[in-house]
Amino acid sequence: MTEIGRGGAHDRVVSSLGAAIVNGDIRPDDDLDVVELQERFAVSRTAVREALRVLAAKGLVGARPRRGTFVMPREQWALLDADVLRWRFADRVDELFLDELGEVRLTVEPAVARMAALRRTGRDLADLEDALAAMRAAAGKPAGDHVEADLAFHHALLRAAHNELMAQMATAIEAALRLRDQFVHTTLTSESTDQHAKVLLAVRNQRPKAAETAMRVLIERSIADVELAKRVHGEQTGR
Repeated sequence: MTEIGRGGAHDRVVSSLGAAIVNGDIRPDDDLDVVELQERFAVSRTAVREALRVLAAKGLVGARPRRGTFVMPREQWALLDADVLRWRFADRVDELFLDELGEVRLTVEPAVARMAALRRTGRDLADLEDALAAMRAAAGKPAGDHVEADLAFHHALLRAAHNELMAQMATAIEAALRLRDQFVHTTLTSESTDQHAKVLLAVRNQRPKAAETAMRVLIERSIADVELAKRVHGEQTGR
């Protein structure tokens, strides 16, 4: 059997199996046979076992004595893992999950802005200023052109909160922003940029309540954009 490099084979098995599990082609409680997987992907048993270990770390698979490896229940999955998110939305947009991400952002990001106003450093402010400048430069361009600047702003705000647990929300926030732009197909308007500027101004002036309020308005507008896109999508598809 020829194998295209252990790393490549391992990654291929992880991606193929992970996507199949997350998208329901392989269902929770289904058994996974190492020998069958080895033959299906034309890789070594070592590559299969390494791939299964990666998927186990993401909560997708488990193993028991005398049974072997099987798919874990959905509630055990690391739904905010970057790979799991990527597999889940590779070919479609899950509107329910967009709603859930909006709820998470509305809970987390106003609190992050409040903490940032109390704890930000000069370096944090410089990072936020740079991100805002990039957002202004991207205004009016397609969504794909501005999303990185938007992400940079929200990541900088998370760092400015100086809370390691909050910083772990970066993956969920990045997923929310990318999926929103994928679904809404919008451009970064001057109104959106101005609202980010209000957040930054409150953080710079160390006004925690104002920062929290400005961020809440920003997230609520983002959620409203998604709701509008859902209605348009429903009309187009006849749902």
